Amino acid sequence: MKRPALVSALSTVLALTAFAAPTVASPSSAASTAVTASTSDRQAADRRVVSRTISFDVVNRNETGVACLPAPDRRAHTLRARLIGPARVVEGRSGSETFHVLVHDAGTGGWFWNLQGRRVGREQDYATRLAEKGETVVVLDRLGYDRSPLRDGDATCLGAQATMLGRVVQALYAGLYEVPNRPRAARPHASHVVLHGHGTGATVARLEAATYSDVQALVLMSPVSTSPSTLALQTLRGQGTVCLRGAGFAPYGETARSYRRLLFSSAPAGVQRAAVRQRNSTPCGDVASLLPSVLAAQGQAVDVPTLVLSGGADARRGGDGVTATGGARLVRRTFAGAGSALPLEKQAPAVRKAVLAFVGSLDDRIR
Repeated sequence: MKRPALVSALSTVLALTAFAAPTVASPSSAASTAVTASTSDRQAADRRVVSRTISFDVVNRNETGVACLPAPDRRAHTLRARLIGPARVVEGRSGSETFHVLVHDAGTGGWFWNLQGRRVGREQDYATRLAEKGETVVVLDRLGYDRSPLRDGDATCLGAQATMLGRVVQALYAGLYEVPNRPRAARPHASHVVLHGHGTGATVARLEAATYSDVQALVLMSPVSTSPSTLALQTLRGQGTVCLRGAGFAPYGETARSYRRLLFSSAPAGVQRAAVRQRNSTPCGDVASLLPSVLAAQGQAVDVPTLVLSGGADARRGGDGVTATGGARLVRRTFAGAGSALPLEKQAPAVRKAVLAFVGSLDDRIR
């Protein structure tokens, strides 16, 4: 029988990205040219983007001020991620760097930030494009999604997701994480962390920042609003109904068409098809805790610079979804014609440009 606390929480839900001519060089100039070429080769090698799987040991418990009904299982779990960045960083040859941790929404997964495929353009791979600009990125699969499996979807909540994210942040500062199948691999550590969150992931990121005060900035894309659209409410109500039947996990959007409508407005067809193929169901504990988590995130001051990005054609949008930031700088950008999935829309290059400009403006604070 379904636990009464979950039934109560879900009932509340139901109620409501020139060629130069060759010259003959003297021996000395030839040697100089060779040294220059060697240096250039090393620099090019250091700039190349590399990627490896990493993992974090966490406990699924709630240390935030948000009520979790039912309580998370308080068991040890493994969160998996991709570390993507310049070779000099990922291979441990540069000292500490700023790390960007990317936190996905309900119904998506880490793939949202690192979408690849034969019919997917380069512009929609947000993580790799940031890495090509010299940034170091961690693409996380939250508990219950893809490479971070959870047997019982009722056994977690968004407060626990934020707590586990806090453990990830601390592990990155200390370099205390695993590189599966590569025991001798370098484990670069972060000097600063910037959290990027999309949708529900933005709520998780805000809760983490408010609870632990351990990150230097937030990038919030299409954050969940306290005044959602009718479509968003219908989607949440549908998930609540599925969860009340004891499913453990609920589809995000009843059909592929509704899923595309929730996320996209301008994304290329190949991107939308790739996303549909990789869509995930949402843990029911996350569904049940969404409303109190959004309210708590809005009410908690976060004293770090925050960039809020929204799509002008976001079918889920009924408000900005963010309130006061405790006095720190708040920057808002809206992209005309874009839906919720900003890194995957046609506006993806402009989205990245805005993010990189924001990060660049923080140099004195995070470099």
